[in-house]
Amino acid sequence: MIAAWTGAQVRAAETPFLERGEGPALMRRAAHGLALVGAQRLRGRRGRVAGARVVVLAGTGNNGGDGLWAGAELAGRGASVLAVALGDRLHPEGGAALEAAGGRVLRAGDGGPALEEAAEQVLRADLVLDAVLGTGARGGLRGSAAELVRAVLDRWPPEGAPAVVACDVPSGVSADTGAVAGPVLAADVTVTFGGAKAGLFLPPGDRWCGEVRTVPLGIEHALPAPALRRLEPDDVAALWPRPGAASHKYSRGVVGVVAGSPTYPGAALMCTRAAVDAGAGMVRHLGDAATRSLVCLTSPEVVASEDHPDDVHVQAWVVGPGAVGDAAQESRIGAVLAGPIPAVVDAGALDAAARAAADGALGPGKVLTPHAGELEQVLAWLAALGGGGQAPDRAAIEAEPARWARAAAEATGTVVVLKGATTLVASPDGTMFSQADGSPWLATAGSGDTLAGIMGAALAGSAEDPDAFAAAGNWARGDTRRAVAAALAVAVHGYASRLEGLGPVPPTALSANVRTVLRRDR
Repeated sequence: MIAAWTGAQVRAAETPFLERGEGPALMRRAAHGLALVGAQRLRGRRGRVAGARVVVLAGTGNNGGDGLWAGAELAGRGASVLAVALGDRLHPEGGAALEAAGGRVLRAGDGGPALEEAAEQVLRADLVLDAVLGTGARGGLRGSAAELVRAVLDRWPPEGAPAVVACDVPSGVSADTGAVAGPVLAADVTVTFGGAKAGLFLPPGDRWCGEVRTVPLGIEHALPAPALRRLEPDDVAALWPRPGAASHKYSRGVVGVVAGSPTYPGAALMCTRAAVDAGAGMVRHLGDAATRSLVCLTSPEVVASEDHPDDVHVQAWVVGPGAVGDAAQESRIGAVLAGPIPAVVDAGALDAAARAAADGALGPGKVLTPHAGELEQVLAWLAALGGGGQAPDRAAIEAEPARWARAAAEATGTVVVLKGATTLVASPDGTMFSQADGSPWLATAGSGDTLAGIMGAALAGSAEDPDAFAAAGNWARGDTRRAVAAALAVAVHGYASRLEGLGPVPPTALSANVRTVLRRDR
């Protein structure tokens, strides 16, 4: 499992070390790790470090110091290193070390011809170390640094484009939120120090970070609980609810599905099929006669009826996919939302959930699964009904998705799964997951219905066991397990999309792939 922290958390963990005078040692460790990755990139590009052209874009603070010390190490290995000073000064010790190693300094903080020369040097380099802004920066690149990056991006990529390695974070990407301000030079690799920064795994900034490598500094034991986590395949293997020798269909988890309508019957088929393929002990479908007939033809394992939710026993519900324009389905959704049973709330049920939350009538244990456009509507409902002021539009949500996913989780008291290329899972208790496992081909009609069914199975399989995910640690017990179940489902959904490479994967094939993912992960 990947853990990540905000820049403020890492800086707070560093403070006692700095107060004891260990700052220079920490900087040298960071710079050495940065130099090693830079050397690896150079060897992969041209076979050796000696003779390589390296440009260090150096800010005035400790981030610039890390880059300068790394440049000095590469210069000591035979590289030709140029530091572009983009402020009114260089980190004193780092600058001295670079010059002592034979590196050169180009002062471009005042713009003009020096800035033009700096852009040319970047475009002709074999390796660029981006060490302008670090974790303490607020906002993006300004002044000459912004001018330089814009000038480079206007001609990017040049023939034989240099490898770009970012120091701690790509300059202009928030270490805390992933928000992006101003121009950003996208990194091939981001080398981060002490603990991975949350912003490297949060959209939209994660698209500028490339591969993330973490260099230990010796402060790791002082870090608090992480601000963000990301599940990996081994976590899915260890945590996915699985039957034991004494399990039966009821103990494995019964999923109730209120999905589909005469207008959109396919949503019910995909949702119920996915719940079956994800290993639910039993799947119950409630809906109209024609949709029930189709469900049973395609998935005869499903128990389909026209019952009301109050009349059946399940461990978790999935409500909303395709359930629009049908008064009976709307009544069923309302009963589930008000009830005490955990539920995945998707698509056609999201507006009803927002209204129920604003009225204080939303039952516990709910997991909302909007994409950015749907979250805009949810937050608008909450603002209108709760007197909460202006709600963000879709563009604002996409600019700071972590902020708004957290806000929605706090406002509704639910787990919020904000779907996208990077999907965020935010819990009211502050737990957050970021999963970027899926193929771009997942952006297709029916994909969300399949995800809802997978999530229903994970939720049902863990609903009655407070220790279901205890293997992940004490933090994953109790109510937090709903966020863990949601993140597991997102990961499995993503892995299933990649079994066929990066070609189209229709939701019907996606559901079948889930069985393969769960077999392989064990």
